[in-house]
Amino acid sequence: MAISPVLFIGLMCLAGGGSIFPAVEAIWLTVPTSGERCVYEDIQANVVVVLDYICIDESFTQLGPTLDVRVTSPYGKELYKIANVTHGQAAFTTSESGTFLACLAMHHDQTHHSVNNSVIVSLDWKMGIRAKDWDSVAKKEKIEGVELEIRKSTEYASAIRANILYLRIREAYMREINEKTNQRVAQLGFMSFGLAFGVSLIQVWHLKRFFLKKKLL
Repeated sequence: MAISPVLFIGLMCLAGGGSIFPAVEAIWLTVPTSGERCVYEDIQANVVVVLDYICIDESFTQLGPTLDVRVTSPYGKELYKIANVTHGQAAFTTSESGTFLACLAMHHDQTHHSVNNSVIVSLDWKMGIRAKDWDSVAKKEKIEGVELEIRKSTEYASAIRANILYLRIREAYMREINEKTNQRVAQLGFMSFGLAFGVSLIQVWHLKRFFLKKKLL
């Protein structure tokens, strides 16, 4: 009996306890004492996004100085903005596809920490299935064990299918742009050839007139 690709992926997830989708590690970055440090992420539309951040001092022993954090959409709309915090979580659902920016800056008035150098910040993007609270789902729907793992596998498979469809649409869009670009380049080439040919004819006609006028021909 043939097994569909989606069912195969689901079984693989179940067998590996979801290990086929390893957890993405947080990004560690340094934020300067002046100016912003921005990190971007390419995200599709209608995706639940959770962004966790925490500022730590250089010795990794305590919370660092406070930050100003803002998250903007591909069109510049502010989805999240907060000031004077050491850690927090931004949660939102994307309404369009594109590059989302998370920008962090040192808060000007520090009350609990003296700042001499840049600080270290942990930034963790969680999207789609990864952002889902499976403990709450299990309690609400009263599922556990194999049934919960099957539910996870089904949603993982659906997310993969949606991502493949998204990539196909992007590929078709890029192919259409390439075809239009090639057509325009070909048209420009023909126009350039026609213009050069016309200028050459005018030059030949002008030189012929000049030579006839000077009685050289």
